[in-house]
Amino acid sequence: MANIVWAALAATAALSVTSVARAEVIEVVTFNLKPGVTAKEFEPLDKAVGASHVAKQPGFISRESAAGRNGTWLVVVHWKSVNDAEASMNSFMAAPAAKSFMDKLQADTMKMVRYDKQ
Repeated sequence: MANIVWAALAATAALSVTSVARAEVIEVVTFNLKPGVTAKEFEPLDKAVGASHVAKQPGFISRESAAGRNGTWLVVVHWKSVNDAEASMNSFMAAPAAKSFMDKLQADTMKMVRYDKQ
């Protein structure tokens, strides 16, 4: 299921980026945590996946995340290019920290959009 969600996100992201020639891409991901999973419980998993995988990917600039209300979550990642963002997404599910991260969220609520920084 998670692989299908990531494939759908990749297709959506590819359509939302108007030009791959731009110097920087901002990736915005939102999702809901599974019922019963608290922000306090999820935060260390989010930090682990950010530090151990995302931040080590080529083209990574910065990442921030925040808990919303009622189990919602936001992640914003800055990449040097859309190709860097795509490569990171394609490698994400194989990252050791990704399983724990994905196990705590509702994959069908995940939405990702990429924006060209002007």
